[in-house]
Amino acid sequence: MAEKLHFFKLSGSGNDFVIVDNFKLKLPFDFYKGIVTKLCNRNNGIGADGLIVLNQGEGVDFRWDFFNSDGSVAEMCGNGSRCAARLFANLYGKRKISFQTLAGVIYAEVNENLVKVKLSDSSNIVDNMEIYMDGEMVVGSFVNTGVPHFVIIVDNVNDVDVRGLGRNIRFHERFEPAGTNVNFVQKLNSSMIKVRTYERGVEDETLACGTGASASAIICGYKNLTTSPVKVITSGGEELFIYFTINNSKATELFLEGNVKLICEGDVFLSEL
Repeated sequence: MAEKLHFFKLSGSGNDFVIVDNFKLKLPFDFYKGIVTKLCNRNNGIGADGLIVLNQGEGVDFRWDFFNSDGSVAEMCGNGSRCAARLFANLYGKRKISFQTLAGVIYAEVNENLVKVKLSDSSNIVDNMEIYMDGEMVVGSFVNTGVPHFVIIVDNVNDVDVRGLGRNIRFHERFEPAGTNVNFVQKLNSSMIKVRTYERGVEDETLACGTGASASAIICGYKNLTTSPVKVITSGGEELFIYFTINNSKATELFLEGNVKLICEGDVFLSEL
């Protein structure tokens, strides 16, 4: 019989993840890094935007390893953190949870399928940043909400070539060497925005991005376009709620809230990937 790996699949507002409980398995980091792209492949694998591994941690409920679908490691993922928290709550019966990421300790509260996480304070906002591509100027704002985000305010997000323009900005020399995620934001009213995101590591538009929704809400708040809390309509049509306080050029007391779906659990035959 082929070697099997038990997994869960969860979706946070359209952002989907394969999650493995590694508490008892204790398989090494390199094992998971070696199978990420195969597990996340939507044709020959399970299919997901990323892989999350729950490990035992010190002083926290768990420590995670987070991998994008291309195999790269990310410091943080907002919707991934909500999915990880809900699964941990389901498995271990705890509703207030802390866990270690490369971006610091994240705190979560789980109320059935509604999960709210407290993100790290954002880095300094850089407003009205100008970048040039093929002789044309693009103006946006930059902020780090655990991972880097470039935010562009537009009249209508449906008119934007998210994949084409997003990819060009993501790899622009201004953001080397790590690159950036790119968000296109449309203000709907003083408390609601619509966001489309090109995600670094997935290298495509995703149905939702938690840190991107947070970055977009922060920039709109900084520009006095909206006030907290901000409802974010994602590409997939679901809603996220962002709470924050603008403190000079930073955002503090930053919370991300939304629904999480437990899609399935099962075993994957590793030799068949």
